[in-house]
This record gives sequence, structure tokens and C-alpha cells, in this order.
Amino acid sequence: MNYAFRTIGIIGCSQHRSNLITHKTLYNWLKKRGISVIIEKETASFLSIKKVQIGNLTDIAKKADLAIIIGGDGNMLRAANVLAHFDIKVIGINRGNLGFLTDLDPPSALKELAHILKGNFLSEKRFLLKAEIYKHNACNKRVFAMNEVFLHSEKMSHMIKFKVYINNNFTFAQNSDGLIIATPTGSTAYALSAGGPILSPTVDAIILVPVLPHTLSARPIIINSNDTIKLQFSQLNENLKIHCDNQIPISINNKNEIYIKRSNYYLNLIHPNSYNYFKKLNLKLGWSKK
Repeated sequence: MNYAFRTIGIIGCSQHRSNLITHKTLYNWLKKRGISVIIEKETASFLSIKKVQIGNLTDIAKKADLAIIIGGDGNMLRAANVLAHFDIKVIGINRGNLGFLTDLDPPSALKELAHILKGNFLSEKRFLLKAEIYKHNACNKRVFAMNEVFLHSEKMSHMIKFKVYINNNFTFAQNSDGLIIATPTGSTAYALSAGGPILSPTVDAIILVPVLPHTLSARPIIINSNDTIKLQFSQLNENLKIHCDNQIPISINNKNEIYIKRSNYYLNLIHPNSYNYFKKLNLKLGWSKK
């Protein structure tokens, strides 16, 4: 049978037995259908499968047509920062908690995947942010984030002082514990916990959410995704960090300037035809509970 995807990558490192059963079941199910399968190297080391094709995220992105992420949103974010640089579609099986990005529930995953393999699915593109760290007018580091870029101090509950410019126009100066700059995808993550709005993934915007601001007038701001955000810092700050999704935090100093804008990279997410974003919000956030 001709399927929409000829080569599929299985991603999601886990040592939990229940999760590994999902990996192994999926692998055997795909192989029975004559589909070529690549398993992420770290995951394959925990599976008792002989003669399996293995690779890292880049190998999978180059060779596969579809990547299936098994785990929670953390696994999806980890993979997204690599997969978004390639022409590969992505879907997730939720073995985590909320699972805003991992659509498929394990009990019904194979049934849903059977339809998806026949080409019956919804597609959408989720853009990533690009953060560039400048010093003396030169960019010395560039990182990407699917959810958010988070400015904060290394010390917990420690106030920092910074200025925000949008398209080189001074916007505000702030004393706060930090600032979250989020995509619509990230609006249901840390930005939501900090009091930010929820944006539909189709909204072409970026959110700025202050973290514990030391003024009652500070409010979240929504800007166009084509805008560029610049951060400058007071000389009084110490131990500043930039945190992009679940990546290792980057140390910055008061002489750095940070430029954040929409990148040219998108994650090509797919969903079952039954997917409804607002139904997912209702379920995950418990909006209908009495």
C-alpha cells in the first residue's frame, strides 16, 4: 500500500517501562506496514530490537518524512529546535502531563496514525523565535525557541533592571524579576503561568509578559510577529540569564544587547482530522469543570 510517509523517525528518550512499550509497539506496527523506521539513538539503546536503524535528531530530520515524538511537550520542544530547520512533518504521542503539543493519546494513537499514513491529517506551521546576543555591535551567539525566550537573574526572586525597544523605538523601562517573550505556541506555557494571554496558534504575533513587575502599570503586550525586540540592561544587574525553552541557560552581562524576532524556521506540525485547538484548551485547562 502507498502511504503518505515512507520513512518515519521515532523520537523521545525515556527509561520508563510504560513509555518504552509505546516505542516498541509503534516500531513493530510501522514495520509490519513496510515503512522504514529510524529510532533516536538514545532511545534505541533502551529497546531490545535487533538490526534497528538509529540516528540523532539531524539524521532523522534528513532521512525521514515524518517524526513521531513520544513523551511530553518537553520532548517536543527539544526535538523542535532541530527538526524545524528541515523539511519534515512532526506529530506527538503524549506520555507526559498536559500535552499541548503532543496530540495523540496512547490508547488511540495507532488508530489515528492509520488515518494519517493514508494522508488524512491537518497541517500547520508554528514559527520559532530567534534570539541574538550582541556585544560591541557584533553578534556572538544565536539561539532559537519554539515557546519562549525568558530573561531572568540567576538568583531566584531577584529584581533586574532593563529597557525594551520595539523596532528601535523605546517602549518601556522595567524593574521586575524577568521578562517572557513568547510565541502563540508558548502562550500556553510559562507565559500563561505569569499571567499572559492565550493566543491561537494562527495569530501572527509575539507576546511580552513581565514576571513579577515592581509596578502595577506593567501589563502583557502583544505585538506583530514581524517586529524586532531589543533588550538593554542597567549596569546594576548581576548574573543575568537568557533561557530559550528547555535549553541550557545562557549567561549575559550588562554590556550585551539582545535582539529577538521571528525566525525563518517553522515546525511543520500535523494533527488528526478531529483536532480542535479550543477543545484541547477546554480539556487541558479544565474550563468545563464545575
